[in-house]
Amino acid sequence: MLQTDSEFTRTRWICTIIGLGFYLADIVTDVGLAVKYFLVGNLVWAGLTLLFVVVGSATTQVFSYTWYRDDMRNPLVNPDGDKLISGMNRGGLIGLHVMQMGIFTRYYHLLKAGYKAVWSKSPETVEFPREVHLDLFGQATDLSMLKLFETFLESVPQLLFQLYILLGCGHKSILQCICMVGSFINIAWAIVDYRRCLRRSLPQVREMPSGLPTFVYLLYKLLTITTHILSLSLFLILSPYSTLGMAVVWLAGTLWAHWVRTNFCTSKGLEMLYRIIVGVVLIFTFFNVKGQDTSWQMAVYYILFALVNFSGPLLLVLVRPEVNDAEYFWPVTLLIFGGTVLGLAFLLLYYTLYHPRGRSLQADEVDGDMGQEREPDTMLRMRNFLQL
Repeated sequence: MLQTDSEFTRTRWICTIIGLGFYLADIVTDVGLAVKYFLVGNLVWAGLTLLFVVVGSATTQVFSYTWYRDDMRNPLVNPDGDKLISGMNRGGLIGLHVMQMGIFTRYYHLLKAGYKAVWSKSPETVEFPREVHLDLFGQATDLSMLKLFETFLESVPQLLFQLYILLGCGHKSILQCICMVGSFINIAWAIVDYRRCLRRSLPQVREMPSGLPTFVYLLYKLLTITTHILSLSLFLILSPYSTLGMAVVWLAGTLWAHWVRTNFCTSKGLEMLYRIIVGVVLIFTFFNVKGQDTSWQMAVYYILFALVNFSGPLLLVLVRPEVNDAEYFWPVTLLIFGGTVLGLAFLLLYYTLYHPRGRSLQADEVDGDMGQEREPDTMLRMRNFLQL
């Protein structure tokens, strides 16, 4: 039998609904804020706010459809050669994704299968409990990957842009604050959900422990990402041309992903898009591209990360001394300095004491070689996806 922490439980099913709620709330508030900017005549703000939503959504649809198509063509996933996947043919899948409904379709199928497995008595879940739960975690991991794409292409840039409008332009509203809070919550949820889903869906990897280790990991990621966003917003206040510096970091990250030869996608074109997204993520946080030991790369990244964070407030006060009188400057500066130090401290604490190392525990005689049969399915993209 599966252990409790290896099952797709009712709690995990409920958390999936909560994650869907956060995702919807984030999109609705962003679109609502774009409409508000448009109505008051701020067309550039409206366009950029909506652009982040469109880019994030469109990218997730492209990858979602491609994964459905790959599963349909894969004889290990679709041994009978059915032209249907999740009850849809190729034309239906294309239509759903063009209408930006791909991620909601995945939510529907995961919640439906999860309900059948954990809320109702199904002979299938009694006879093949391990296969059913591994399949559910596989679906959840695919979904968490897509949400992570959306987070770093929409929620993170959106938070940075709205902070620039709030701090640099002095424009603030209740809807804007709700939008920023929604983006922040979506970032936190997506990062932890992805981390736990990925490690749970790979049986050969030790699962991320719940409780204190998860909390420490969450604090490390949130503090480092949010302080970096705050620092970058100060650079934008200093000069909008600071975006050129971000473009250089993005280009360096993209080239690095190309240099290490990521092999996440089944086509060269999509692999290039993936590497471009890798470059975007590396602007805000470090991750392991190839699943190998990257201790020194992480050390170099966070040294440069700290220098950028600390230089943001210093350069702003040197070049524009009048910001000393701004009500936001010193609170934001204290948040950047304090949050950066705490974030790096939690990073060291997590990787020193709590980071899972090595392979998972050997399966018992009943379970056999855990996940061996599952390996040929969707494990390839799970193993080759970024390791936050």
